[in-house]
Amino acid sequence: MKSIEELIQTVQKQEHGFLVIQSEAELFVKENSIEKCLATSRELLSSDVMQARALATFVLGFIAAESDEAFTILKDKVSKDESWQVQEILAKAFDQHCSDIGYEKALPVIKEWLKNDNPNVRRAVTEGLRIWTGRPYFKDNPKEAIKLLSQLKADESEYVRKSVGNALRDISKKHKSLIKAEVATWNLSDKKVNQTYKLASKFLN
Repeated sequence: MKSIEELIQTVQKQEHGFLVIQSEAELFVKENSIEKCLATSRELLSSDVMQARALATFVLGFIAAESDEAFTILKDKVSKDESWQVQEILAKAFDQHCSDIGYEKALPVIKEWLKNDNPNVRRAVTEGLRIWTGRPYFKDNPKEAIKLLSQLKADESEYVRKSVGNALRDISKKHKSLIKAEVATWNLSDKKVNQTYKLASKFLN
């Protein structure tokens, strides 16, 4: 089993892409207890090395279905990390949690995170579940996915609005009529809504 220092040395070499970091996280979770995973993740999150914090985020995502504490750390601590790479992995970690417990069962936490004050938390949902209608439950309930995403069409964060627009655009490839019906109800005089609309409607014409 690798020490903290060895783990950091292994993942620090990865300047592009996350597959090696994800593989290291999977292996670590297989070989260690939930308690050890939590303790190591806390230590890794205090590192100045982005890849170490990325590793911790993957680990927390893999154990979040079994550990409320891990899920809370993702929401309250990882979401405040200044690295965009770590935020991308937070989205993956959230999706991992939803997949592990089942997307329908995850609806309460999906709704909770979408209402969070932190834009990184909201985006973890909108981005993490893409393509939404490729996910179980939402595949059979595309209207629910569209409804949840559309609530953020006028989000204060451009970062979130772009994710929402792109996610709706993804859905429009298979559910054009549903997206058309949704965006037809939007107030396009609102600049924020209009920006989301331009992304969401890309394949509608």
